[in-house]
Amino acid sequence: MILKPTHFLLFIFSISCFSQDFSVNGFVKDDKNAPIAYANVVVTENSEALKDIVTGTSTDENGAFTINNLKAGNYTFKVSFLGYKSNSITVEINEDTILKTIVLEENLEALDDVTVIAKRPTIKRLVDRLVFDVENSTLSNTNVLDVLKHTPGVLVHDGGITIKNATPTVYINDRKVHLSSNEIQQLLEGTSATNVKSIEVITNPPAKYEAEGGAVLNIKTSKNIIAGYNGSVFGNYKQGSEFPKYALGTNHFFKTKKLSTYFNYSLNPREDFRHNNESLNFSDNTSWETDFKRSRKSANQNINANLDYDFNENNSLGFSANILMAPRKASKTNINSLTEVYHISKVLDSTFNTSNNKVNETFNLAFNLDYIHKFKRAGEKLSVSLHYTDYDFSDFQDVNTGYFLPNNSTAFRNNKFQTYSSQEIKLNTGQVDYELPISASAHFEAGAKISNINSESILNQFAFENGVKTEDVQNSDTFLYDELNYAAYTSYSKDWEAWSLKSGLRVEFTNIEGTSISTNQKNDNNYVKFFPSFHILNKLNDNNEIYFNYNKRIHRPRYSQLNPFKYFLNDNAYTTGDPYLKPQIDNTFTLGYTLKNKYTFEVYYTFEKNPTYEIVFQDNDNYILKYINANIDSSISYGLDFTTYTEVLPRWNLYVLSSLFYYENQFFALESANELLSVDKWSVYAQIINYFSFLEDNSLTADVSYLHISPIAGGASLVSARSGFDVNLRKTLWNNRASVSIGVTDIFNTQNFTQTTRYLNQDVFFKSRMENRLFTFGFNYKFGNFRLRTNKKEIILDERDRLGNITN
Repeated sequence: MILKPTHFLLFIFSISCFSQDFSVNGFVKDDKNAPIAYANVVVTENSEALKDIVTGTSTDENGAFTINNLKAGNYTFKVSFLGYKSNSITVEINEDTILKTIVLEENLEALDDVTVIAKRPTIKRLVDRLVFDVENSTLSNTNVLDVLKHTPGVLVHDGGITIKNATPTVYINDRKVHLSSNEIQQLLEGTSATNVKSIEVITNPPAKYEAEGGAVLNIKTSKNIIAGYNGSVFGNYKQGSEFPKYALGTNHFFKTKKLSTYFNYSLNPREDFRHNNESLNFSDNTSWETDFKRSRKSANQNINANLDYDFNENNSLGFSANILMAPRKASKTNINSLTEVYHISKVLDSTFNTSNNKVNETFNLAFNLDYIHKFKRAGEKLSVSLHYTDYDFSDFQDVNTGYFLPNNSTAFRNNKFQTYSSQEIKLNTGQVDYELPISASAHFEAGAKISNINSESILNQFAFENGVKTEDVQNSDTFLYDELNYAAYTSYSKDWEAWSLKSGLRVEFTNIEGTSISTNQKNDNNYVKFFPSFHILNKLNDNNEIYFNYNKRIHRPRYSQLNPFKYFLNDNAYTTGDPYLKPQIDNTFTLGYTLKNKYTFEVYYTFEKNPTYEIVFQDNDNYILKYINANIDSSISYGLDFTTYTEVLPRWNLYVLSSLFYYENQFFALESANELLSVDKWSVYAQIINYFSFLEDNSLTADVSYLHISPIAGGASLVSARSGFDVNLRKTLWNNRASVSIGVTDIFNTQNFTQTTRYLNQDVFFKSRMENRLFTFGFNYKFGNFRLRTNKKEIILDERDRLGNITN
């Protein structure tokens, strides 16, 4: 349905001039001037004939509410919310009215005997996001990664989290988690979902969020309601075909009247095995067949600590620390590969065997200082944030290769080299945000940010000649990178009876300086980019709503992708970056329709300019395989998505996500005079999850899920189909104080895949086999007053997700 301007004006005019019904708007806040979301508002008419409840509603996330269609008269508005004392006001209504702010005082009585009844998760569509409400549901007894596996529109597979075929940016309470995809999964897997209130899936983020990245996953935790202490211990065990993997951790929360503290520690010792096969066909009809086996040990330790102090109801100060440690002694990788070389007639010519032993170490220290001032007007506040990150990564590899003739166990040649690499990054940011509720239905936001990044990357390679170690000057270098970024944004949102609008604009200025010391190669670049966003939703009636979104995003190259080092993996393969990489710019359009708040259909179109991919190239003259970080020309994708989360039977809920989409990449053939080529594919992915609950108290649950991804285009390659079938059982114990789970992922071991790169003089085939089939066991135990809410939060800084090793 299209609302014409004349219809809209007639509608407003008729409401304001001719209707005898009135509307009432109001705000609800706590005694610290913070808005209270989802408070109950009950309206009673005070007349001789009628003293019963007339109507009611609940407040939105800003603490605002609207009651429509009230006749003239005297009414009582009673507001209540768990953990607060109820409050009532009486008002004479004879015109459209804005009530004075209703304040609820915190109820400090103990809640020892409160019983929370588990409910099924619910879904709500807002103008700019989808909200998956999981508080007090059966999912709250799991870890956060398991909650994401059940979240509409989100896929967790192949060691990554994706939305619409792209990796999202993960936030917790609007604060960005700045870890690699692997580290984020381990962190979320080691974090209890007890205090998770909802998951927000924001496929087209508004101007408030950083322009960097694609979709946003915002994990909202519940607000603490009473003073006291609670804690928990949790863990899980996974057994693959080769090695075990563990995650252990503990949470502690303590709150007084003014002070709130939170501490989390998790340890993730694991060993992962991967078995790959690689085939290369060179232009002279020589071919290589490589069998590659890798085992990687790691034991990441994460420490998250928060301290918040309320000076008074209007001013608070917070300090956050987020620390990742991966010590050298626990981070080891062993790689062994055997390559067979065949002549034109496919007769074995020779073999070479490579062993690569690596150790690395990572320390990622991040600190945040936040100040919040709340004005007298409900919902109006000013936030100031300062951030500092110190990132230190080092890596050492020892590579030995022996060359053999067929049927000969003695090498006719040996080659040995060693590589030491390191990367140090310092990040400093300052940010200010201002929020102003203009009315009960209108909201204004604005903010600014400055970021300064300094990076130093060092690569020293050493060759061995007759056992003598010498520095390989040609393959050693120091790369300096400095980036300065200024950003400012403004945003406005407005709700009408059936319409919701949110629009915004973000502008960023970026200045970059990159220098290669050994080659004296310099790259100075600066640019200004504008990032508009627009979201509109029309609720046609109680069962139908339609929405449209547009936004523009940027993906800046990771620091490792800009580094021009040639990092050799063996004698015949290396990775390298490009200091002249351009940022990727995305424009995304989405049109959606939701039926009965259960079934959602979306049509979308995305155009990506200058995407960066690690593309594999074969040097047909020197028999070298290169993994080059390069801009391809462009990518386009469009498709139709369908999601539903619905009840089939009282103890059986069903979640379905399916997508039919087209993806095309236009790329430059770097080894063939930069000829512009393309690879494209129509693809389908689908996920079906069945949720079952058993026993009278629903304390036993089962999840049965199936995932399928058809062949898909990526960069210059095509990736084969994958699928997976998982089963998981969970039992809560001791009045919901503890829970245990057991299950199997990828039962039929069908999530492995192949990757094919074939065009012009390029012919590379890659087959990957990982430990996807896993037996899993998990537990969670809560102690203290575990019904408390925590002040858990995460440090925000968009640049930190660009931190990355300079090696693969």
